Amino acid sequence: MTSATQATSRPIIPQHIAETVIAAKSYADDAVIYDAFKWLRENMPLGVAELEGFDPIWVVTRHADIREVEKNPKLFHNADFNPILNDRASDDFTREMTGGSVSGLASLTYMDPPVHQQYRMLTANWFLPGKIGKLEEQIRVLAKRSVDHFLSFDGECDFVRDFALHYPLRVIMTLFGVPPEDEPKMLKLTQEFFGGHDPEEQRDEMKDDPVAAAKMWAAALEDFFQYFDALAEKRRAEPQDDLLTLIANSRINGAPIGRDEANGYFVAIATAGHDTTSSSVTGGMHGMIEFPENFEKVKADPALIPGLVDEAIRWTSPVKHFMRNATQDVEIGGQLIRSMDRLMMCYPSGNRDEAVFDDPDRFDITRSPNRHIAFGFGPHMCLGQHLAKLEMRILFEELMPHIAAIELAGPPKLVETNFVGGYKSLPVRFRKA
Repeated sequence: MTSATQATSRPIIPQHIAETVIAAKSYADDAVIYDAFKWLRENMPLGVAELEGFDPIWVVTRHADIREVEKNPKLFHNADFNPILNDRASDDFTREMTGGSVSGLASLTYMDPPVHQQYRMLTANWFLPGKIGKLEEQIRVLAKRSVDHFLSFDGECDFVRDFALHYPLRVIMTLFGVPPEDEPKMLKLTQEFFGGHDPEEQRDEMKDDPVAAAKMWAAALEDFFQYFDALAEKRRAEPQDDLLTLIANSRINGAPIGRDEANGYFVAIATAGHDTTSSSVTGGMHGMIEFPENFEKVKADPALIPGLVDEAIRWTSPVKHFMRNATQDVEIGGQLIRSMDRLMMCYPSGNRDEAVFDDPDRFDITRSPNRHIAFGFGPHMCLGQHLAKLEMRILFEELMPHIAAIELAGPPKLVETNFVGGYKSLPVRFRKA
């Protein structure tokens, strides 16, 4: 990637395509959103969306271009604007709440070098494969309990609500140090935190509000902060062997980390730490139902489960986007990006890029190599990726031997969100092995 020396015209995305990519409701229908992404990759892989009420944004849809942006944190920042796409009215609401900043959370996704690296290193060792691997026995106990609960249903249940939502939540909250009785609260706040655009997730007093999503975000964030303030204080007084204690007692340059930074860490782990995993687990089962040869392959050879895990994450892509802004004029994908232009990295599109994945819409657990970017790429790559894969592998190892057959018992239902989300419902009918 080199600085552009010649002026180039800005390719403007057709209005209906731009509206589809930006609208939260599009992501509740795979056919709608993936058709739009396919059109963009083929016709305008790096184009500008100009929609009323939004700042102009470059929509980045190719795998290679997303990776190029992600691996250059000095050229492309997170924190100069909001790393999550909002309309202008929502950003204005956030500024009112924060006293001028459009960044509403002091978490890793809102940080740029060198601050990002300082805070990432606080927990980086904890999330290394060697450390995570030592938790396998503890996680397997939780997986067995979840599978027993699934099998207690008489051949029919909602795979999301009755199963997939609860296991990753139980895992992350156990490792985090959140008491079991508080898990329903964490689940509800997470759904509000990520589902602010979804009418079914909005609080009654915020329905039909033009900035409902921003208000939901702020309200859930405040509830999270109040909860974690009290829990962090307990961990400072009485440290335990858990992740919450580690963060609550962390120091940067010899000084304790601030309240906002600690809570930013807590919220990121408590939300993304289970929501994305539950969506990927569900996507893995849905993929095997839609492409049943995969189900048969896993039944015949459990050694294929790691491939199932990676394909489930690619095919589902729970993280829909993150935003970046250019710090200087720069050329990428043949287009001149001006300093402070904003870019929307569309991970589901990158994970269906025909230049990287053969027959990308097909669910294939033997796909190799599987160079998906569902965890991001570069220095902002997801800290918890090894934990997520371990959780999923263990769960499928425990679940698959007990299922002889499975099919849909109703249509799947997806969350309306253009940020983070996946399945709300997956009705299934199954026969025990």
